[in-house]
Amino acid sequence: TGPGTPLHHAYLTATTATFAGIVTCQVGTAIAARTDHAALRDIGLLTNPLLLAGIAFELAFTAALVYAPPLQHLFGTAALPVDVVLLIALFPPLVWGTDEIRRWARRRHHS
Repeated sequence: TGPGTPLHHAYLTATTATFAGIVTCQVGTAIAARTDHAALRDIGLLTNPLLLAGIAFELAFTAALVYAPPLQHLFGTAALPVDVVLLIALFPPLVWGTDEIRRWARRRHHS
């Protein structure tokens, strides 16, 4: 999988997709962590501008690492195909949604 081998680009793409997946799961976790009991609809998705700015920075920085050629070379990343980006884009709502269901079940059980 080293430079010049047939699988090198696939390796870079796979490790980049893994990195981007971790970042997007962190986004879902950050949104879910805003409340331990209440539903997000009750507190509002846009009520923490500092968190939203942090998420925007995290996503912009990740995009730069993935798509800017100088940073690709420096960090060993590769541009991700659209289908991979679309799959990874599902991670934040999946992580947040799972936690939302857990909180809903906890509220229902305790009421």
